[in-house]
Amino acid sequence: QVQLVESGGGLVQAGGSLRLSCVHSGTTSSVNAIGWYRQAPGKQRDLVASIDTSGSTVYADSVKGRSTISRDNARNTVYLQMNSLKPEDTDVYYCNAGAFYRGNYSPLDYWGQGTQVTVSS
Repeated sequence: QVQLVESGGGLVQAGGSLRLSCVHSGTTSSVNAIGWYRQAPGKQRDLVASIDTSGSTVYADSVKGRSTISRDNARNTVYLQMNSLKPEDTDVYYCNAGAFYRGNYSPLDYWGQGTQVTVSS
């Protein structure tokens, strides 16, 4: 069983930065990566970025150049540093445990509770 706890969301002005944290615990052989997703009310969850155990990363086009995903294995934590935030980045951000294979991230059914990011104009 895998548990995920996000933190770091909040209210920030456009152009500002936030760093989201995902502390993960537990293990399963099917999980080799962590992904960050975002979701607006009534919409599907979209992948923002993912990182696997070797450090390989994938980013959505909407955040490329503005966000960096990283991991601290000693702290069992994955970070999402978001810079130059825009009002359209406002969403609930979720951490997911999944599988990364041949450059593609596939989410498994392990989700955190989400953290709200609100960017004011």
